[in-house]
Parts: sequence; structure tokens; C-alpha cells
Amino acid sequence: MQNEELVRSVTERAEKWLGPQYDEETRAEVKALIEAEDKTPLIDAFYKDLEFGTGGLRGIMGAGTNRMNIYTVGSATQGLANYLKDTFRDLPQISVAVGYDVRNNSRKFAELTAAVFSANGIKVYLFDGPCPTPEVSYAIRKLGCQSGVMVTASHNPREYNGYKAYWSDGAQMISPHDVKTIEYVNDITSVDQIKFEADKSLIQEIGKDIDDQFLHDIHTLSLSPESNRRHSDMKIVYTPIHGTGKRLMYDSLKMWGFENIIHVPEQDVQSGDFPTVVSPNPENSEAMAMAVEKAKETGASLVLASDPDADRVGLVVRDKKGNYQLVNGNQICMILLYYIITKNVENKLLNGNEYVVKTIVTTEAIKRIADKNNIRCMDCYTGFKWIADVMRNMEDTGRYLGGGEESYGFLAETFVRDKDSISANSLIAECAAWAADKGMNLYELLVEIYNEYGFSRERGVSVVRPGKSGHEEIVAMMKNFRENPPETLAGSPVTCIKDYSDLNCRNLKTGEVEKMNFPTTSNVLQFFTESGDKVSVRPSGTEPKIKFYVEVRERMETKEQYEELVKVAENHIDKILEDLGVK
Repeated sequence: MQNEELVRSVTERAEKWLGPQYDEETRAEVKALIEAEDKTPLIDAFYKDLEFGTGGLRGIMGAGTNRMNIYTVGSATQGLANYLKDTFRDLPQISVAVGYDVRNNSRKFAELTAAVFSANGIKVYLFDGPCPTPEVSYAIRKLGCQSGVMVTASHNPREYNGYKAYWSDGAQMISPHDVKTIEYVNDITSVDQIKFEADKSLIQEIGKDIDDQFLHDIHTLSLSPESNRRHSDMKIVYTPIHGTGKRLMYDSLKMWGFENIIHVPEQDVQSGDFPTVVSPNPENSEAMAMAVEKAKETGASLVLASDPDADRVGLVVRDKKGNYQLVNGNQICMILLYYIITKNVENKLLNGNEYVVKTIVTTEAIKRIADKNNIRCMDCYTGFKWIADVMRNMEDTGRYLGGGEESYGFLAETFVRDKDSISANSLIAECAAWAADKGMNLYELLVEIYNEYGFSRERGVSVVRPGKSGHEEIVAMMKNFRENPPETLAGSPVTCIKDYSDLNCRNLKTGEVEKMNFPTTSNVLQFFTESGDKVSVRPSGTEPKIKFYVEVRERMETKEQYEELVKVAENHIDKILEDLGVK
């Protein structure tokens, strides 16, 4: 039996949405929720407000305070507009860039966002069609905007949408701007406070000019143009998985010199229903299946992909037996940084102030590669806003070579401050051409890297717990891991625990506690074992799940051991997850 007090409370909240200030469609949907016998959907829609978090909004679309709809998007935009007007009050004209992906309602939410900004006297550069997230970051910097918004739920299932807020440097906001924006958004307590009437004179569509400039700047990242020319006919399958990558990716690959790009026609169709996949996530083999079939048909050895807002990449390579292997996000990041570092060494471009960035849950193999080449490797929290923060702090003292995270995101350039599949996929294709010059494909290059820098294997596991009860369960799991940490994992003693909620690093052998140098705290736990394994645990900031990241080390003496070591490592990871109670 559901808690009667909770049902009564959410019903009262919902009844406020039956007033005349809400449109007829919304009122009808709320009325149906109230009258339904099963109160679970009503509770999920109204038990709390959809929080404007440090990354913006993300949630299921529908009527309700805990849903993505014109009122929650309007409140977020009005709050952000108020903060911008206070922060930049001395500017004669505040401006923002607004983009959107292919999701259902994305155009609607983007136009609403533009309307609210313009109604507040803010100039809006609105993209003329679905565009990649990194292009919005680029436009903010290129057009000198003070902020920007991208309407997207990234690779989430089709029922979701979201709202990413950016600052003037093209990065998602961090303190103090994220905290202050949240305060201003929370001050919007009534629909009547939202200015919905657009000033169309302040809304300017942008498109091809920005596309062309963006593609030109991405092409400046090319490190092996001669390899691209030699392998211009290399067969590359690319799929945008129904998303915005279609806008720029084909043109970028052509500009880099690749002429034999094979489409997956069904997935070139831009649709928020994502009709050919269960989930439009390039890290899932199911989402890549059609592209892999196209590669088999055509004999292509390289498959590239991007998610719906074209910030994440997908990569499939052919192994020496002719099987197609999905490359994980850690490996993509490792391959790209290996390539960029190696080419900088080959081209004698290093002057001693270079650095790369990875997140704390990303493979430590990257640090081994950087260390061996005397390049600084910097750790940061999960999320590209933290990689952008490192870039901001290093702007005058270091040269950024690249950065990435395990969740299939990479950034090679400084003129964008968010992950970018357009530049990343272009570089992957170039890396494949460069490897071909050395008689290897990307699979063989991957094995070569492990042989030189040491073998490791990673796996990420997400435990989904939706709704109010799920949130409470995730909180309890984190509490238990802190109070009862594992003593051993897969038979190896845990020797170090890093808790980013208080920034304490505890050496379990010596009992010493060292403070970690991070800009703020975060709800993340890490366990390190004597055998060199690393486990990270963190609740997602955007989805109802808790994530486990496991990285294990195995001794690799020859390249021929690789496939066997993968099996050994996967069993090793299984044992660690079993010890953690994760299924």
C-alpha cells in the first residue's frame, strides 16, 4: 500500500497544474495522472522538482514538476536569464547561443528557450537545425557569447530530454556560476515569473557559416595529412545513430582526405524515436550492430559512430581473425592520446610544457604513456566541465594535447570546451591511416600500445534504480561502502581508499591520511589493491543509477598473449564485482 501522506502531498502539488496558467494539453495529462488508480506515475511526476543541477536539467518528458516540459525548461531559462542580467549588467548586449539535437521536443524546447531569453532582452543565436553539442560550445566562444544552452539528453533512451547550460568560455558551468544559477532558478516559484513572449528581433538563426568555420578549425588538428592522402580510399563505415553527427561528420572526414565513407542509410534518418536501436548509445554493441553488418558487407575494417548529440564516439575495429571488436571508451582515449603524443614526438613539437587530462575513473594506462614521454598527466573529476576547468587554469602555462574520459568522450582542441566526436572521429580515421603506413590496423595498434606500456582491462557497470525508492537505495549503497569498505578484492588486499566527499586518501598499510588537491568535493569512492587494480564507485549526476568502474592489471610479456589476457582480466573483473555485491 502506497504511503497515503505522500499521495496526498503529490496530489496537492499536481492540482496546482490544473490552473489556467498551464496549457490545455498539460492540464489534461495532469488530470489523467490524478484520476489514475495506480498513483506511481503521479508520484514520479510530482514528488519533487526536476532539479537544475550543476549540468542543467535531464529527465523524462511529460507533465509534472519532475519532468522535462515547457514549464520546467521555461523556469530554468528564466533563472539563467536573471543571473546573466545581474552578472553582465554593464554589457550593452548580453548574448547566448542555443542549439538542440534530434530528440522529440528538442526543437520546441530550444525555441522556447530562445523566446524566454529574448523576452528578457538577451540576444539569441539559434541554430537552424539539429547540431552537435560541441558546435554550441564552439559558437559560444566564436560569437563572444556570455552563455549558451544545448537541448539534449545525450545518449539517454528516447523518453528523455535535457538542457545543458554553458558559460562564456564554452564549458559547462562550475562554481561559482553553477551554484548561483541554481539559486536563481530556484527563485522561480511560479509560472507567472517566466517571460514567454519572444522578442523576435533579438533571435538570429545561425548555421552554415558556423559549420564551415568549425570544420576548418577542426582540420587544423590533422597531424598526418600525408598518411590520409596515401589511404584516402580506406573503407570507413560511419553512423550518426539517427543523430546530429550527420550535419558535420561526413564533411569533416572528406576534408581530412577520406573519400570512401560508407553510410548506414537507415541510421542517417534523424529521428527522436531512434527507430533502429533500443538505446542510441555507441558504447552498446546493439547500437553498433547495423554499422558492423555494413562493414562486413563492404569489407571495411573501421566503424565509427557518434551518439545523438555527437559528443560521444563509437569505434569498432577488425581483429586478426576478421572479427569485429567494439573498442571501449578507455581504449579510445588511450589510442588517441598515444597517437597525438607519438606524432608530437615524431614531428619534434614538444617543448616541455605539454599536458594531457583524464578523469579519475579513466584508465591509468594514459598516465603511463604520458609519464614515459615526459608529459604531465592531470586527473580531474568525471565530466568534461572539469577537463575544461584544467584547460582554463593551464591556459597561460601549458599546451593542451588532449583529454578524455571512459564514457566515450574525447577533446583534442582548445577552441571547444566539451567532448567532440567530430574531431575525435576525424583523428581516429587519421590514426588508422598512420597505423596502416606502419603495416597495422587499429586493433593491432591497440595491442602494440599494451605491449609497450602494460596491459590493463576496464569495465563499467551501471546499476539502475529509478524513482524515489531507487534514489534512496543508491544513497544507502554509498553509505554502506563508506562504513564497510571491502578488505580484499579478487583476493588482493585493499591498500588505499580515496574518498572524494572529504578529499581524504587513506593508506591502509601505514594508516596515513593525505588530503587530495581537487577544486571541490564529490560523491566518489575509490579502492586500490596491492595487485594494482582500481575500483571507482559513484552515483550518476544525470541518471538514476550508481556506476562501478573496475580496472585490473595483468602481466603481458608478448603481443601474442593479448587475447588470452583479455579472458583472464574479464574473470578477474567478475571476481571483483562479486566481492562488491554487484550483479
